[in-house]
Amino acid sequence: MPPREQKRSNDEEDPQNNKVEYHDHPRLSNADIIPDAGKVYLDTAKPWGKGLIQDVRSTLLTYFVEEMTNFNQRTIAVSLLMFITVIAPTLTFGAVYGSNTEYHIGAIETILATAWMGVFFSLFSGMPMVIVGSTGPVLIMTTVIYDLAKNIGVPFLTFYAWVSIWAFLYTTITAFFDLTRYVKLATRFTDDIFALLIVSIFILNSVGNPFGTGGLLRYLDPNNKVHIDFEKELGLEEYRYLTTALLSIIIGFGTTATIFILRGVKTSPYLCNRTVRDSVHDFAVTIAVIVWSVVKHLGFPSVETEQLKVPDAFEPTYTCCTADCTTYWPDECPDLSAPFGTRSWFVKMFDLNGKDYAIFVAAGPALLAFVLFYLDNGITWHLIYSPRNKLQHGDSYNWDLFLHGFCNMINGLLGLPWLVATTVPCIVHLNNLTEKDRDGKVVKVQETRLTYLFSHLLVGLSLLFLTAMKKIPMPVLLGVFLFMGLSSLGSIDFWKRFLMFFQQPSLYDETPFTKYMKLGRIDMYTIVQLIFFSGVFLVQNTKSIAIAFPFMTLMCIPGRLWLLPMFFEGWELMLLDGEAEQIEKWIEKKERLVNDLDMDQEEGI
Repeated sequence: MPPREQKRSNDEEDPQNNKVEYHDHPRLSNADIIPDAGKVYLDTAKPWGKGLIQDVRSTLLTYFVEEMTNFNQRTIAVSLLMFITVIAPTLTFGAVYGSNTEYHIGAIETILATAWMGVFFSLFSGMPMVIVGSTGPVLIMTTVIYDLAKNIGVPFLTFYAWVSIWAFLYTTITAFFDLTRYVKLATRFTDDIFALLIVSIFILNSVGNPFGTGGLLRYLDPNNKVHIDFEKELGLEEYRYLTTALLSIIIGFGTTATIFILRGVKTSPYLCNRTVRDSVHDFAVTIAVIVWSVVKHLGFPSVETEQLKVPDAFEPTYTCCTADCTTYWPDECPDLSAPFGTRSWFVKMFDLNGKDYAIFVAAGPALLAFVLFYLDNGITWHLIYSPRNKLQHGDSYNWDLFLHGFCNMINGLLGLPWLVATTVPCIVHLNNLTEKDRDGKVVKVQETRLTYLFSHLLVGLSLLFLTAMKKIPMPVLLGVFLFMGLSSLGSIDFWKRFLMFFQQPSLYDETPFTKYMKLGRIDMYTIVQLIFFSGVFLVQNTKSIAIAFPFMTLMCIPGRLWLLPMFFEGWELMLLDGEAEQIEKWIEKKERLVNDLDMDQEEGI
């Protein structure tokens, strides 16, 4: 017998060891306790706008006042945290949009879209715990649309605007007929794969992504673009890349460590009272960013480090060579000393070079864009508004999808990037508004719109102090991203079960599945989940097919619904990825039936 199974067997035979209990009672099969355990059912349809109306009534109209008035100290701390969490990737995505679309969309457009749409959603969405922002799949989709527009010979922003209009039509139809309910077929199996994938991206991009060029350890590469730029600016003899690399690594990992240390103060005996400890915990990220930024500028002012790439002024990124604004300055008119001006904020809807059929061609890529909106949003909504997070104010899939389609149509008409729900910022937002006991169990959640509103107002106001933002070293922000990723791992059951491969079985944390299931069955489930995760991870990190990443994630849902029941019993699937209420009902019924059978047996004796 394998060592891990042998140890498990020994634990079960030890009458003094109550860590592991029975799996099946001799006279009662686990499969008979709740015959339909583990099955997933589709919600009853509410078509013809009924679902939309119910979403608005049950969330926005019911809890708006409460969510707009529950201000406290944590509101300020989480607002600052979310501003830091949102602004850096917003600027980073803006730079990539610029290079991918020849500056038709850039950092200014990304900041403006994030600010206005975040404020709008904080006031009108039904799920204010969800944070919107730029994502990789949407960026790739936008790049595909840009290439398509060039191929058919129409201006990109005009074509992009028509795609946005068609996508809004699709989201409206979907919300009107309550088709968002199909996303709710996802279980923890899919949620955990998606969450771990996004969290792993944050961690890899912070430390050093083998599939990319960013990360703290990438500063050790002498061919890093940061070093090349500094060498051009300062001269090869004046610049020492290893000095920059070492300082960047120290302040990056130092930021992460400082945040964890300060957040740990809350449950420690240090400092004078609980109020002070709570304050240090709540403002840990803000304190760490300030401290390590000061350390860099006062302690090592002569050592160059990468800074946030912030635009110089608030105006459209695309600068024009001529009045018709069809060529980009300075790349396409290097002889001009200054640009003629910038593009208009409003897209010219019928500037199609005489190819009016492009309006209808746009319906095709709009369908793909809609699928991205549906999946990126839907899976993140399902993850955040899962019953295990104990949110009390309900969800509104139909209403929020409709709003996403509407807002992204406005973005398209203004030449701004599309935004969707961003998983890791959502997890960070939820975790920092959640009060937990010493065992990590959720006690309550402060469901508020204020943190969403304040953080995105700050994003908008950042346009007024762009120069000051350049003072924050990029390694410090990478340290914040690393904290965000690492702090999110503990809430992912898939990750905790993966770690069980390296733990002593008798020391496992007691959970329903470790208590009632055989170890080999748990391992088998984790391996299956790991296979699905590997497939999605591979697609996401292969540039040529990365746009299919949400579709691969979608395939996890039928995999759980139809493939896994071929290998696992319903009660096993329920214990592994069911909701807490279902599991508690099963355990209560099992223990009651076992007690009744034991009593009958004793009376018979």
